[in-house]
This record gives sequence, structure tokens and C-alpha cells, in this order.
Amino acid sequence: MRVLTVFLSAFLSTVVSSAALTVSAVEPAAAVTKPPPAQTDVVYQRASFPAGVAEGVTAGNTLAFASAAGTTSYTDALGTRTWEYARWTGPERQVGFAATELVASWTADTPAGSWVQVEMRGRNAAGLSKWYVMGRWAYGEGDIRRTSVPGQGDADGTVSVDTFVAASGRPITAYQLRVTLHRTPGSTVTPVVRSLGAMASAVPERKRVAASPGGRAWGIELKVPRRSQNVHKGHYPEWDGGGQAWCSPTSTTMVLGYWGAWPSKEDTSWVDPSDPDPEVDHAARHTYDHAYEGAGNWPFNTAYAGRYGMEGFVTRLRSLTELERFIAAGIPVITSQSFKENELPGAGYGTDGHIMVIVGFTATGDVIANDPASPSDDAVRHVYPRGDFENVWQRSTSSGGIVYVIHPPGQALPATVPGLPANW
Repeated sequence: MRVLTVFLSAFLSTVVSSAALTVSAVEPAAAVTKPPPAQTDVVYQRASFPAGVAEGVTAGNTLAFASAAGTTSYTDALGTRTWEYARWTGPERQVGFAATELVASWTADTPAGSWVQVEMRGRNAAGLSKWYVMGRWAYGEGDIRRTSVPGQGDADGTVSVDTFVAASGRPITAYQLRVTLHRTPGSTVTPVVRSLGAMASAVPERKRVAASPGGRAWGIELKVPRRSQNVHKGHYPEWDGGGQAWCSPTSTTMVLGYWGAWPSKEDTSWVDPSDPDPEVDHAARHTYDHAYEGAGNWPFNTAYAGRYGMEGFVTRLRSLTELERFIAAGIPVITSQSFKENELPGAGYGTDGHIMVIVGFTATGDVIANDPASPSDDAVRHVYPRGDFENVWQRSTSSGGIVYVIHPPGQALPATVPGLPANW
């Protein structure tokens, strides 16, 4: 479960505030028409490592620790340790609009004795902000406690778990990313960042979103394995105890299974043998955010997928029309949404924040979802009415269209929408 940010109207400069009046030349009375709904502004940009400033890293297709640029001390629940580090600082990237939020996501190889920290800073009308920590990541658990960083708020913005939220009146028009790779001093351990990107966006205030047109993927259903989060209720309380808390790692696990890339029996040998789906417990453990105290950190889930050779990133899609492009290309999409029980017919529950996998569309365009909030694996497949689903996914009081995209490196992504900023 992930409680979603409510987008504040003070952040939003794209809302149309009045209806347009049109006078018909035929009808004697003026006809009042509503303007089209405001569209989410969103762009996703991948980092080009050779374009940045390298301090002790080899910057090519990946970032690899080459030599120490310095040392630093870090303290968490595991104690205080000294680390040597190398660093990459990206160039300033223009957003193209006034963005109110930014989510960074990455994939990295962090062998024992290493970890990475991802940061961002934004440019607004007052200048450049400070650097905000977007995540401290390691696949394992022996070196640091994998964590987001609360308490970073200032006059320019704050970080809500995994999302930079600009302060009211201070949207960002550009940003930089910075990655610091850490390893045990004097060792030859080589942490590697394989991919890095950022999604910047401005979601308009809208309480209701109409169904978008479609057809590209109608009648297509991908064969994604089905996994229920509810069969894990009470499992491993040290990683938030299964059940409704594990929708995100359960969804990530289903997509990894679709690509034939989930953990091996050796990887899951520590899981209770009576567990029906040990790969879900494994994902929950290795996506767990020790500050958030949950497994719902968006980029931690895509980073976990990277451990199995996948590419993964977080972005926003503007509509189901866009999502159909992925299904038609054979790529399931993980979505984030919130809704009351009566707002999504067929769900049978309400949620402040929930993750599920979109696996296809019916012949008439309704959404086929592998919804982990189900009593068993066999019951995971649901069909949700297109209009109702799009509304609870896209509106500003939900996630505003958040998705995880996870795919093998050799799997081509579909073309982005012509004439709009590329959001994948």
C-alpha cells in the first residue's frame, strides 16, 4: 500500500479557470461549452553519463567506480562507517514547462561493500535549490539501511518519500541529478549505475477524468503470472507484514515473472517453506524503505528489478491511450491509484494508495488488471470499466498517472506520442 500525495492547487498553473462562451450563428441563445480538460505536463529524461562531470567514475554507457574522489562518514542503525566515494554530476536539464514534482529512478549493481546515493536539485525563479537526497540504495542489507530521507523541506520544496515536491509558487524549470557511489575503503568492489533518469511533471487539478479513446490494444491480454498480496498477510513483520502493505513488491514480482527474471530458489531459500509464493516475500524484503517503513517506494521497486538485469523507471502516462501502446508492444505496466470502494466497480475495496499490473484490454476497451488485492493467486485477474479505472488513476487526488515500466534491455519501447514531450 502506498498513500498517495494530494496535489495542491497552489502548485498548479495550468488549470483553466473559466468556461469559454461561444455564440451560435443559428441558435438565438448563447451556448456555453466547457473547455477541454487540462492535460498533465510530463517529461521523462534519461541521463547521458558522458555529458556529466565525473569524479572518480568511468562514465560511458554506465557509471562505474574507478578511483576514490574522497572519503565520508555515514551513520544509520547499522552503525557509523567510513566509505570512500566517487561521484557523477549531471548537466542542468531543461524541463520545458513549470514542474511541480520530480521522481528520479535508477538501476544499479551494488555488490556487498557498496551502495549509491541519488540526489537532485532544481532551478526555480529564485535560482538553484539545494541538493535533495532522492534515495540511498543497496540491493543487500549488510552495509546500509536502504532508505528515503525525510525532513528535507525548505523554501524551495521537500521530498515526500520518493518524490520532490516544489514549494507553492516555486515550480522548477530545470534540474540536475547527482549520483555518489560508495565502497569499503581500499577495496576493489565496483558499484555500477546502469541507468538513471528523472520524470518531471505538473498534474492539473481535476476531480474527474473522462475515458480516453483507444483501440490499439483492445483484445490483447498478456500472460503475466498472477500473485496475491493477501496470501502473505502476517508474513515477515520486519518488512511490513504482507497483506495490503505488499501491493508494490507483489506487482513488481508479477512483471519480473512475465519476463522470466524473478529470484531463484537459492535466492528465496530463507523464506518459510510453507510460503505459497516466496518470490513475493523476497521482493518485499529487498524493496523495503527503512524510513518510510514500507515496500512501496516507487524507484526502489524499479531498482530491485534492475538486480535481475531489467531496465526499470518511474514516469507518468497521460491516459489509457498511451498505456495501450505498451500493451500492444508486449510490455505490462504497473500503475498506482487510489479510490473509494464504490468508485471502481468490481474491486470490492477502497484504498488510499494501491499498485496493480495492467496486462491487457478487453475487446471493448475495458482494463484487464492483475490486481494483487485478491484472496488468492487464481482470483487476481480483474476487468475494470475503462472510464472508472482511468478516472481513479489519472485524477489529481490520485497518483496523476504514475506507472512503473520494467522490461529487458533488448525489448524496444513503443514510440512516444508525436507532438508531446517524451514521457518514456
